[in-house]
Amino acid sequence: MTENLLLAGPALRRLRKREGLTQATMAATLGISPSYLNLIERNQRPLSARVLMQVIERFDFDPRSLREDEAIGGVDGMARRLADERFADLGIDRDEVSELLAVAPQAAAALARLYDRSGQDAGGVNDSLVASRREIERWRNHFADLDHAAEQLADELRLSHGDLGAALTERLRERHQLTVRILPLDVMPDALRRLDLHARQLQLSEMLDRSSRNFQIASQLVSLEQREAISKLVAGAQLDDNAARQLFERHLTAYFAAALLMPYGRFLRACEQTGYDFTVLQRRFGVSFEQLAHRLTTLQRVGQRGLPFFMARLDRAGQFSKRFSGASGATLLESEATCPLWVAHKAFERRGEFCVQPVMVEGADSGPAHWLTIARTVEAIGAGEDATFVIVLGVEARFGGQLTLAKGISLDQAAAQPIGLGCARCYREGCRQRSLPPRGAPLRVDRVARGVTPFEFSPQR
Repeated sequence: MTENLLLAGPALRRLRKREGLTQATMAATLGISPSYLNLIERNQRPLSARVLMQVIERFDFDPRSLREDEAIGGVDGMARRLADERFADLGIDRDEVSELLAVAPQAAAALARLYDRSGQDAGGVNDSLVASRREIERWRNHFADLDHAAEQLADELRLSHGDLGAALTERLRERHQLTVRILPLDVMPDALRRLDLHARQLQLSEMLDRSSRNFQIASQLVSLEQREAISKLVAGAQLDDNAARQLFERHLTAYFAAALLMPYGRFLRACEQTGYDFTVLQRRFGVSFEQLAHRLTTLQRVGQRGLPFFMARLDRAGQFSKRFSGASGATLLESEATCPLWVAHKAFERRGEFCVQPVMVEGADSGPAHWLTIARTVEAIGAGEDATFVIVLGVEARFGGQLTLAKGISLDQAAAQPIGLGCARCYREGCRQRSLPPRGAPLRVDRVARGVTPFEFSPQR
C-alpha cells in the first residue's frame, strides 16, 4: 500500500531544536539515517506515514502542528491576502505562495497575522470583521462537527412533525419552556427577534416572512442547545478582540441554523439532482435566496463535496457587506472596489431576476480567473426605507455546465466578460467605464487628440 506523504520539514526541525537534539540523535530515535532526516527537514523528501507515527509516539507530538499552513487557509488563504492591492506591483504568483508555505510556514503565518490585524488600515470595527472573516476562511466555511450535529437534530425534528417550522416551535416549548409570539411592527420597530425570559417568549417581528421566521427560531434553538460546541470553536480561534469573537460566534450560530434548515446530505443530493436549480431548492427547503447562497459555500464534507461556490452581498455603491470564499479560491472578493462591468451592478435594474454572466478576472494571478457568476436582488427585512442588496454566487466556469442556469450560455473563455478588481487595480485599456487610472501606471496625455476613454496610460506594471 502506498504511504500517505506530506512535506513538513520546518515543523520537524523546530521539534528537534526544541528537544535539543542533533540530527544524528533524532534520526537514530526515529530509525532513519541522518542524511534522510536532513532531506526531510529541507523539504526535499516527504514525511512518510511510518516516520510520522514514530514522531508522534517518541515525542508525544501533536500531528496537527505539521500543517501550520491550515491555520491561515492554506495556499488559497495566503494567496487571497497577497492579492491585496498594496502588493500588486510585486507580481506574487501561486507557485511562490506554495513555496513560501512549504519552506517557511511560520514566516507565512507571521505575515498573515500582520495582514489580518492591520484591518486593511481601517481600524476599529473593521478590524473585528476582518479577523472574524479570516477565521471563517481558515475553515473554508465548513464546520464538519456542526454539520453532523445539525443533521442529527434535523432528523429528530422531522420525526416529530412534518412541518419544520412547527417542529422548531414545538421543541422550544417542550425543551425550553419558550413560546413563539409574533409581535406587530410598532411593538418591535427596531428588532427582528427578541428573547424575553421573564415572559418565557421568543418574540418575532411580523415583518419576517416564513423562511426568515424559521431561521430566527432555529438560531434561537441553536443558541440554547449548541452553546458548548460553538464556544469551543470560538475559543480555539484565539481571537484577541472581543467583538471578533462575538462576530465569529454569531456566524457559527447562523451556520448551524442554516444546516438545520438544509441538512447536509439531503441538501447536497437535491443540489445534484436538480442541477443546482436555485428556485427549486428554495421551495424544497423553504429558505430565502440569501440563506441558500450562504449554504452553497459550505459544501466541503470529505467524500461528499459540492461545487465550490463563493458568495458576496453588495450594495448599490458596489461595497461588500458579506463575502465568503469557501473553498473556491476566489480573489475577486479581496478588492475593496468592484468592476462596474460585473453583472452584480446590472442586477439592481432587474429586480428579482437571476442575472448570469461568465467573467474573466483581470489580475487574478493567484487564483482562478474564469468564473460563472449569478446575481439577484434581495430585500432587507424590517422597518423604515427599503434596503436592496444584490447577492452574487460564483463558481469556476469549468464547473458551470452542471448548473441549470448555465444552459444556453457559452462557457468558453473568449465569450466571458473581462472585468477588473476595481479601476485602481485593473490594467485593461480602452474601458469606457474606467473612473481611475491604475496605481503606478504612467499616464499619457495627448495634446492633439482626445480619446474615448477618461484615462490613457502605459500598460506596463
